[in-house]
Parts: sequence; structure tokens; C-alpha cells
Amino acid sequence: MTGFPILSLMLLVPLVGAVACVKASRELARTIALGTTLVNFALGVVLWLNYDVGGAQWQFQEHADLFAGFSWKLGIDGIALVLLELTVFLMPVCIGASWNSIEKRAGEYYAAFLAMETLMIGVFTAQDLFLFYIMFEAGLIPMYLIIGVWGGAERIYASYKFFLYTLLGSVLMLIAMFWMVNVAGTTDIPTLMQFDFAPQAQTWLFLAFFASFAVKMPMWPVHTWLPDAHVQAPTGGSVILAGVLLKMGGYGFIRFSLPMFPIASAYFAPMIWGLSMIAVVVTSLIALVQTDMKKLIAYSSVAHMAIVTIGLFAFNRQGLEGSMIVMLSHGLVSGALFMMVGIIYDRLHTRDIVRYGGLAINMPYFALFFLLFTMASIGLPGTSGFVGEFLSLLGVYQVSSWVSLVATTGIILGAAYMLYLYARVVFGVQKNADAAAMPDLDMREWAMVVPLAAAVLWMGIYPESFLAPMRKDIGVVEARVAIAKPKGDAQVRTGSHAIARTAGQNAVEPR
Repeated sequence: MTGFPILSLMLLVPLVGAVACVKASRELARTIALGTTLVNFALGVVLWLNYDVGGAQWQFQEHADLFAGFSWKLGIDGIALVLLELTVFLMPVCIGASWNSIEKRAGEYYAAFLAMETLMIGVFTAQDLFLFYIMFEAGLIPMYLIIGVWGGAERIYASYKFFLYTLLGSVLMLIAMFWMVNVAGTTDIPTLMQFDFAPQAQTWLFLAFFASFAVKMPMWPVHTWLPDAHVQAPTGGSVILAGVLLKMGGYGFIRFSLPMFPIASAYFAPMIWGLSMIAVVVTSLIALVQTDMKKLIAYSSVAHMAIVTIGLFAFNRQGLEGSMIVMLSHGLVSGALFMMVGIIYDRLHTRDIVRYGGLAINMPYFALFFLLFTMASIGLPGTSGFVGEFLSLLGVYQVSSWVSLVATTGIILGAAYMLYLYARVVFGVQKNADAAAMPDLDMREWAMVVPLAAAVLWMGIYPESFLAPMRKDIGVVEARVAIAKPKGDAQVRTGSHAIARTAGQNAVEPR
């Protein structure tokens, strides 16, 4: 693979597919879109197989100077690799989820999805600061169109809210980038990750980047755009929004905020923990009283992404690795849950929980997979959700036992609202004849559900497959933040009295 521009090819393939879809008929457009995403998934498999786990930090690098100091610089490390693989894995699922539900302007719909795939891959592969910014912000446009054109009754309000929240948060980040380039003299992201900005400047730079990444996560209290966006978006839009777009905020923290501004990151860590603890508890309680299935899962996403920020700002390996696994797991599980809601919505055209009940009788296979994804969302051992949450909580416990205690309540509340949802939808008496008459999964739905279930179980049973590629790069980030790592309240303490007491306990009394 040396010298072969596979990353540029992975950016080009969906872009070509998008152009081909624009004027195509509905049947042709969805075929082109599915074929294009499967080709990119195959390229992702090639990338995964050729990634050298013990090799250089940055691999598959490409560099071409363009104009006015702007460069086409691509490359990935292990952190970018796993998020890129998540992207190409979920895209065919999104196309499958939209197969029958999108009827009007289908060619443009699939073109928007493929354009978004190019931009998402660009975010994870860009090594030039301004190339990253362009990809990061341009991803708003196709998602804005997907919600605004093919969404529900309140789609205009939701799309504007989504666009304004995410765009306004990034204006400060752009100003900070210009200042960084002026001081450091480079737009190269790997170089900037090792550059030591002045402590005073780090404070302002951190806040500027935080304004963008916090909205993208989204963190409390700038999360209110997410439930509206999810409720109004079509099923495919919800899957990719929860699966990948939210992860851009977490990727931004671990790629920029922590390594570039370690001192400021440590200074603002208590603020991050405070906001995250509020999010875990408050959004979980809000989820508990929802009557719309999509809105419930949307609020659960905010709670799960709060575990990500808690782990990231634990400043240790367990927290960082746990946060990455939570992002990967949440991408799979929340995407799968939104898809399960979409499956029954396509049959009954309502997301109101009270309209369902007793689906285990007429949809047993649906009930089985829904149970798996529900358990993974809760964090059942053996599923992907357990690994990430365990590592994140273990990491933050080393820094603050109080933060870990509050974060743990999120798991308890998560079990409450997810099991309550499952019980009302799948068990109980069949009160509505139309719900009782719904058929079980068809072949297209099996093709979407089985890969997601396999990935959730694979990550839960053998997480080393996903930890190994990024372990070395997590170590690089950990080394950068070590200079500002805060002292924890849960550390083992030793001293003269402790040593004397231990020695006294171990001493052998004379006869």
C-alpha cells in the first residue's frame, strides 16, 4: 500500500457517486448509493488490514501543496482509523434504512448522503488545520438538507436550529486557528499537537475550540438541538447523526484540545466534569418520561456522550481508551436503536410508545435484536457498551471518586428508561390491531440488523481488536497531558504513619 493514495480514493468514490445520483431515478439512485458505500466499505477493510499497529504514528500520508499556503494533507493514526471504519461501516446501513421510505427527490437525497460521507472521512483524515475546518463545517450542509427536505412536520425548525447551533459554535474556532497558525508558523496538525502554546493563550484557545466541539457532542446545555433533529430526521439521517456526526466533537477534543492545550484542559476539567455530570443525570431523567421513541433515544445519546467527555478529561489511559470505545459502541448501538424504531415506524407510521405493545408475539426476531441493542445500551457485559463504560468510569475514578459515583447513576437510570421502553413496546397485551398485524423483519432488514449485532458482540467479547490500533496513539495523548494531570482524590496514599502501621501489622511478635 506504500504510495497508493487510498485515503484520497475513499474521499473521491462517494463524491463521484453523489454526482451520479443527482439526476438519477429513485431505483437507480439507491442502487448507485448502495454500491458506492459498499465499495468504500471494501476500501476500509483494505485500510484496516494494511494498518501497521506497531508502525509509525501517522500512516497512509498524502501531501500536495495547493495555493496560498493551503495543502492537501491526509493521514491517519489509530484513533482516526477506528472512527473512519465506523463511518464506512454505517453508511451502507443508512442507505438500506432509506430504501423504501424515501420517495420524493430520492436522487438528491442519496447524493446528500454520499457527499456527507466524503466530508466525514475528510474530518478524520485531514492533517492540515484549514482542510479539517472545511470538512468539519461543510458536513453541516448535507445534514441540514436531509433534515430540512426529507424530515418530519417540524423539519424546517429543526434544520435551522441544527445549523445555527453548530455553525455559530465554530466561528470562534476559526479565529483561534488563524492565531495558532500565525504563532506556530504551520498548519500541520501533527506538528501543532507537539507545539507548546503559552499557558495564557491556551485558556482562550481551549474555549474557542470548546465552543465548537461542545455543540457537536452535544454537551449540556447546548444539546437542545439534538432531540429536535433526531425526531424530524428520516431514519437514515438519525442513524448517521448519532453514529458518526456526534463523534466529531469527541474526536476534536482528543485530537486538538487535549494535546494542543493540555494546561488549559486540566484547568477546565472540573467544568467539563460538572457539565457532564448534569447531562448524565438530567437527560436520563428526561428520557425516562418520553413518549416518543426517537426522542427517548436522542436524550440517551446526550447521557452516553457525557460519559465520553468524563473519560477524556480523566487524563489517563483507561479514561481515554474508554471514551474511544464508548464513541464506537454508541455509534453502533444508537444507530441500531434508531434503525429499530425506523423499522416499526415504516409499518405503523408512528413513534408513540403507547401505540405498540406485545410485539414479541408477531415480531419475535425484531424483539430479539431490539433486546440485544437495548442491553448493549445499558452496558451489559459481553456487549460493546460494557467495555467502554467500565474503562471510562475506571479512569475517572482515579481522578475523582465523586464524578465516578454520579456518572455511575447514569448506568442505573439508563437501565431504567431503556428497559421501560422495551417492556412497553415488546411485552404486554396487544392493544392495537394494526400493531398486532405488523410482519416481522424482511430480508432487507435482516441485512441491516445482523452486521450491527455482530459488531456489537465482537466489540464486547474481544475489544482488543479495537483497542490495539489506537493504544500507541492514546499513549501519545496521555504523555502530552501528563504535564498538567490533576491529582486525584482516589489515589492510594502512603506516608511514614502508613508505612509504620503496615510494618507493625507484619511484624512477628516475640515469644
